[in-house]
Amino acid sequence: MSDPRPSCELSVVIVSYNTRDDLARCLASLHDAPPVASYEIIVVDNASSDGSVDALKPWPRVTVIRSGTNRGFAAATNIGIRASAGDVLLLLNSDTIVPAGALDRLLGALKRHPDVAVVGPRLVNRDGRPELSFGAMLSPLAELRQRRLVRGVDAGDPRALGEVTRMTSAEQSPDWVSGACLLVRRTDAEAVGLLDERYFMYTEDVDFCAAIRARGRRVLFTPEVEIVHARGRSAATAPAATRDAYRRSHQAFYEKHHPWIAPMVRCFFRLVG
Repeated sequence: MSDPRPSCELSVVIVSYNTRDDLARCLASLHDAPPVASYEIIVVDNASSDGSVDALKPWPRVTVIRSGTNRGFAAATNIGIRASAGDVLLLLNSDTIVPAGALDRLLGALKRHPDVAVVGPRLVNRDGRPELSFGAMLSPLAELRQRRLVRGVDAGDPRALGEVTRMTSAEQSPDWVSGACLLVRRTDAEAVGLLDERYFMYTEDVDFCAAIRARGRRVLFTPEVEIVHARGRSAATAPAATRDAYRRSHQAFYEKHHPWIAPMVRCFFRLVG
């Protein structure tokens, strides 16, 4: 039986949860400056209560999939991927703005490197401040370093900002790149079984990249492409649930990748309530 969906080069998969205004801005950026490559946009709505689905009506090129419940980021992303037809997949947060030419340059970076399965761009906030959107494989020490730099940048610490600016100005092959904007070949995504759905929110991108690297494939961070990212907008709509999801995802990650540390992580989360 033939696939009823026409093939295209790029499938953009966006998961939305109560980010109506951000989602509209994201789609407007894609509409105003679409890629040259053939593409489709799939939005998976995680049972939003803010009218997000109604806000999608002006965008006829967008395929909308309604999830009856909030399935979390990984599961909802997988729904979108399974419904897509592109040879390359872009996982894109609803709180991003995509400048003209950015997607074609991302695709170009992927095409130039046959050994690369995943490409991540330089993420910046609306003021142009860089985000540390990649890193080493998650471990207690790696997390401490990552948090120190992220908090320093958020607080306006010039030393942290200088270090992150330097780090995000060079092309490199980190262990992972952020799922806020992650380009991946479909063949590689399907080879690892898509995203691990035990992660409701957080660490699914680190785990996904680890599975891809385990197959001998490479992850690439490229500063030649910049995407604007208003970090944490979905999380801000439900902070208590977000904290719980963060802890559960981290616990699941350490149980899977560092089982000897997992009991200490569980103890730590119990101590902090």
